[in-house]
Amino acid sequence: MAISESAYIQEKFSALQTQQADAVLNEIRLKAFENFQVNGIPSYKNEEWRYTPVSQLFKKPFELSENTVSIEQQFLQQTRLPNSNEANELIFVNGVYDASLSNIRSKELVVLPLEKALSDSTYAELVKAHLGKSSLYIKDGVHALNTSFINGGVFVYVPKNAQIDLPFYVYHLCNTQKNPVLAQPRSLVYISESASLKIVEHYATIGNTDSFINEVMEVVVAENAQFEYYKLQADVANANQVNTTHIRQIGKSFVHTVVATLTGGMLRNNTNIIMEKAGNEAHMYGLYLLNGSTHADNHTLVDNREPNCFSNELYKGILDGSSTGVFSGKIYVRPQAQKTNAYQSNKNILLSDNASVNTKPQLEIFADDVKCSHGCTVGRLDEEALFYLRSRGIDAAQAKAMLLLAFANDVIDKINIESLREHIEDIIVNRLAVQTS
Repeated sequence: MAISESAYIQEKFSALQTQQADAVLNEIRLKAFENFQVNGIPSYKNEEWRYTPVSQLFKKPFELSENTVSIEQQFLQQTRLPNSNEANELIFVNGVYDASLSNIRSKELVVLPLEKALSDSTYAELVKAHLGKSSLYIKDGVHALNTSFINGGVFVYVPKNAQIDLPFYVYHLCNTQKNPVLAQPRSLVYISESASLKIVEHYATIGNTDSFINEVMEVVVAENAQFEYYKLQADVANANQVNTTHIRQIGKSFVHTVVATLTGGMLRNNTNIIMEKAGNEAHMYGLYLLNGSTHADNHTLVDNREPNCFSNELYKGILDGSSTGVFSGKIYVRPQAQKTNAYQSNKNILLSDNASVNTKPQLEIFADDVKCSHGCTVGRLDEEALFYLRSRGIDAAQAKAMLLLAFANDVIDKINIESLREHIEDIIVNRLAVQTS
């Protein structure tokens, strides 16, 4: 039965509320489900979804994933990122945390099912205080649907002063061999005072039917902590995603994010950074290298709520075939956020007459002592640079690939995990070699 049918969603929600006895989760889910019933799935009339017709996905016969299903070991091995044996690995299968497949190698790192964390006296109050805060900023029905069906989620805790040197790989695996699946992974990450963590999210689908991942990750960064976040989207053409990464800097801290979108179906990334303490610093980078009919929508938000914060944002797009790119970036500067420095830039190259991009950088400033700027560009390859390379004996295809790789390197170079950076570079070099030949 299609997920667009309200009776089906109501039935699944009622069953989940009956099965799960935790009062905190039941209350959070109930409020979210009421929001979902009021707002529904956004259409093109919703300004935030104007260029991404997510309502079309909800007409497909997806099934809400409830329990962990099996995944072939061979597929898991093929999906693993380079140097996975030297990383912490957390695995979701059809949106449900699978502890048996996960491997937490850093002893300081605490990883618990959300339900267990809420019943643990050590972490219960922390989870209650921070779970669901993203709903204060994202009020649409897609986000509410994820919160309505929190089940099989995970809580990640980094203790005070803990420096987690090994990267933390989060794999989202979808098994659609039997039927189309709507997976809704949920996670809460808390990085304590003077601690550090690097998270990498990766997505893979096995099966010929469609997958739809509707994910929410909430991250809390405490005083003097450091957080690096990387997202790699290189899934099959029948894989669709709506991902929300909501980062709150509750103490003076440092955040660094890179989102690389290479392949997939319809993809939407919400990346929010909420600066809740004076002196916060954040860097946001994104690259979307699109071909075929892939649709990638990057929505970013930086909310400067306190003074003396700094943010720098650069998103770049290379679009070929009949692909579509969307960039919508918002920077808020609250009245009390004096001395804010905030910069935002979106640059795009169109390689095909059928490719398109919609870009909308935005500033909303309510303070008078700030330095803020934004801008966007959409164009073709530099013909003069191409001519220069050709005049030096480089053939047209190689010259074109060299220029595109140079354009992308501004973002790729911001990936501080060497094995991941080299892996993404290899994918991009191979893609460009094929596209420009």
